[in-house]
Amino acid sequence: MLDAEVAIVGAGAAGLSLAHRLARPAPGARRVPTVLVDAPPGPLRPPGRTWCFWEEGPGPYDAALTASWRRLRVHTPAGRPAQDDIAPLTYKMLRSDDFERLVARDLARGGDVRRIEATVETVDGITDGAEIRARDDRGRPVTVRARWVFDSRPLGSLPTARTTLLQHFQGWFVRTGEPVFDPGTVELMDFRVPQPERGLAFGYVLPTGPREALVEYTEFSGAVLSRSAYDLALRRYADDVLRLGDFEITSTETGVIPMTDARFARRSAPSVFRIGAAGGATRPSTGYTFSAVQRQTRAVADALRAGRHPMPPPAHSARSRAMDAVMLRALDSGRVDGAAFFARLFTRVPMERLLRFLDGGTRLHEDLSLGLRTPVLPMLRSAAELSWLPRRPFPGP
Repeated sequence: MLDAEVAIVGAGAAGLSLAHRLARPAPGARRVPTVLVDAPPGPLRPPGRTWCFWEEGPGPYDAALTASWRRLRVHTPAGRPAQDDIAPLTYKMLRSDDFERLVARDLARGGDVRRIEATVETVDGITDGAEIRARDDRGRPVTVRARWVFDSRPLGSLPTARTTLLQHFQGWFVRTGEPVFDPGTVELMDFRVPQPERGLAFGYVLPTGPREALVEYTEFSGAVLSRSAYDLALRRYADDVLRLGDFEITSTETGVIPMTDARFARRSAPSVFRIGAAGGATRPSTGYTFSAVQRQTRAVADALRAGRHPMPPPAHSARSRAMDAVMLRALDSGRVDGAAFFARLFTRVPMERLLRFLDGGTRLHEDLSLGLRTPVLPMLRSAAELSWLPRRPFPGP
């Protein structure tokens, strides 16, 4: 049996971020003995993925970045481009394999975090803490007891909600025969693609060089597509919109991110907390998660080092969640045209301010000003409707 002050379950973005913070104490800071329980190689480990986020100035993961940019561009459905410099912010691209290597290197340098591989079966509260029961790759039982447990594993099912959409996507990492990409600019939302009846669809291009980029097709809708449908949408986007010419697909990635006004419980037992997407870190209006994970894990690590109760804070403010709930309802009801909605925001509001809004960094008067640039009557009707809509289980993708 292993004993520690803290146990972290799962080694995705949230689990690794918290372990990394606890492994790097400031000089003279209180040390926190920690066990990180990671699933053995296999289906329970999260697949490789790309995280994007924005921040001001240098950050703790800059050494692992694939690329970063200061300019963002949006194409309206009519094809009109809107481009903006987001200074003092920088938009950053981080691949999960590179992030894990950086964290593993720093964990190996310190002695406060021990990493083990085991499949977790149960996490139960006990007197003055919690107990994790698991099995290693040979099927042998493993028990971990800790004062505090932070569980970052995906939920088995979503909480009940009034509205749940899915952000689902497929991306190709491509290498072209000719230099066709602008390495200094991200194509954040390209609405020059066919739109679904409800929700929205857009292209997304992260250029890492004149001939290399991640090209994605993304939808916000109620159900995922078939593999062949994603392939067809990506092929049309690459050929008919981007006009890439001859290119090679070097790797692919897919994902499904719930965008929901569900209430995510941050505690499952007196000493067991949920962090990351399972703890509500995903922004309902966009699907961005990584920045909220950093805020959440920073607060937890600071509390543990100070000897305070380490309840994770809400990842997003009540005002942000309320505004997102209205937007999701307006999209799902079909009252607003999703592509026109986002294109209007990005062409009428400075992109740096929009990014601060999406991170919850704007003040009330800025939020109200931004709201006036949306279709006001459909949004007000959607807001009124939320008061009587029941919360229901999500039937699944």
